[in-house]
Amino acid sequence: MAVQQEKKPTSPSGGFSALFKKEDYWAVWLGLGIVLISILLWASGSSFMKGIAIKVPTWSEFGTATEYLGKNIPGIIGLFLGFLLLFSIAIKILGHNVSKFVVGFAVLFIFSLFVTVMGSWTVAKDFNLEAPLLALAFGLIIGNFVKIPAWLDSALKTEFYVKTGIVLMGATLPFTLIMKAGPVAFLQATIISVVTFSTIYFAGTRLFGLDRRFASTLAAGGSICGVSASIAIGGAVKADKNYVSVAISLVVVWAVVMIFSLPILIKMFGIDAGPAGAWIGTSEFADAAGMAAAAAIGEQSIKTFTLVKVVGRDMFVGIWAFLMAIISVTQWEKRVDGSKPNAGEIWGRFPKFVLGFFVASIIVTILVASNGDAAQAGIEAAVIKPLKELRNWAFIFTFLSIGFTTRFRDLTSVGWKPFAAFTTGVLVNVPLGFLLSVLVMGNYWANV
Repeated sequence: MAVQQEKKPTSPSGGFSALFKKEDYWAVWLGLGIVLISILLWASGSSFMKGIAIKVPTWSEFGTATEYLGKNIPGIIGLFLGFLLLFSIAIKILGHNVSKFVVGFAVLFIFSLFVTVMGSWTVAKDFNLEAPLLALAFGLIIGNFVKIPAWLDSALKTEFYVKTGIVLMGATLPFTLIMKAGPVAFLQATIISVVTFSTIYFAGTRLFGLDRRFASTLAAGGSICGVSASIAIGGAVKADKNYVSVAISLVVVWAVVMIFSLPILIKMFGIDAGPAGAWIGTSEFADAAGMAAAAAIGEQSIKTFTLVKVVGRDMFVGIWAFLMAIISVTQWEKRVDGSKPNAGEIWGRFPKFVLGFFVASIIVTILVASNGDAAQAGIEAAVIKPLKELRNWAFIFTFLSIGFTTRFRDLTSVGWKPFAAFTTGVLVNVPLGFLLSVLVMGNYWANV
């Protein structure tokens, strides 16, 4: 299945223009921009952020939800226009059609409001269908039975929304906590990533006869951070575009399976929220999907999931891409041009939204530490809590986008060998994640 390709020097993409021409950077600018705006509004005494931090209360009678919506129409409009303005600026500079995006995002927002209301219903909560999971299920149903028009498709920016949401999430986690738990998260993530990558690569090349580039792309998607890793490592080893597409499809398949199965297993076994989030962080294959599963458990689960998945596993993308580029150039390719990977490859492949996550955490941590105890309650109410709600909205946009763009008929066409190789990694990854998160480090994650 190997594809002969022209050998080109491995060089990182960059330059000043990259700061405004790449989605990764825009997720950082928008996330940090929202954080800074929140702080400035709090400092000026404004309650604007609290007004747009829409959170529908739990209801058993529909009138409770409609009454809340009726009283908060200005906040809902402000929330919509705020997101629309910021996203449209990025969309315009990134070179996409803003007119189509505006129309599509308006419809996406209405759908998001609908699933937010339905996710607050006591019946939905009884079945563990929190808003993120409901958004995914709703999107999958609509996306697989209704043709998505181009104007709506233009607003389904899955990676953009999830990266922005992760930057916002950084503002809700104290940097002191990240520094304390980060080394443990990184150690656990290292074990998981190395074992899972090796398993998928070995199964792909030795058991199922897949091309080395194909196997490494599959292994990256299953062991590091899903779609982003598949794209980054696929590019680093010059994998065929079809290999990357198949890897992304398998990431989506198993990510969707884990969204629903992990919360069920966690509640069946009575696992505490802390270890549960860490297990999701080691066993999920995509940030958005993992966040949906963690949200079904609770805020503590979201915290430990973030530490393991974002701080731990996502950090590997740049490093792993650089290592695989070296192997590809020096071992797999016939180097006729003397090209060599350089250290800039790490920066070129590194997920910039992870840095935005850290910066947001540092900013809010400094803000809290530099104010007295009396002011901290106000910061929590006027800055941190609203940012949590905005984060949740960004993730609901993400889960709807995943559902609308996932086609079951396309997922059945990947072939059994890639599926078998990836699934072999799943069969190792999930039990190993349980062992480390619940049995070995369970007490640690329960007290983070």
